[in-house]
Amino acid sequence: MPRDMSFRPDPLRLLGAAWVVAGGLVAAVTGPLRLDHGSWLAAYAVLVAGVTQYVFGVVQGVLAVRRPSSRVVVAELVAWNAGAVGVIGGTLARLPLIVDVSGLLLGLGLGLIIHAVRGTGGPAWARWTYRILLVVILVSILVGLVLAQLRAG
Repeated sequence: MPRDMSFRPDPLRLLGAAWVVAGGLVAAVTGPLRLDHGSWLAAYAVLVAGVTQYVFGVVQGVLAVRRPSSRVVVAELVAWNAGAVGVIGGTLARLPLIVDVSGLLLGLGLGLIIHAVRGTGGPAWARWTYRILLVVILVSILVGLVLAQLRAG
């Protein structure tokens, strides 16, 4: 249970949900508009930028020993969302350097999120599940950066 029961909109969950909706809209127009990277873009927006960010918001609310400060949340938001936008833009423009820098921003955001949910809040099984998820996300970011370089030649 969250430590502070007062209502405060969670920007990680709000932006995560917005990314999911945007990804769904991209998926809806991919076929009719014949977008070359449309299915990748939709999946990336939904899974990486959206669902992952939403889960970060939920987990911070449940497992964090204390709620992160507004400055920390803003830094998480900026790093994660700028990184996601940069990966999308760099991929569509075929600029692997932009993808690499954006991947570093995602890594920074992930580091901030890891730091915010440290300690012993919540049940042990939830903490370990979350840590495994973070490792999967980190490995996915690294694989994506390698694939971007390989595609660039």
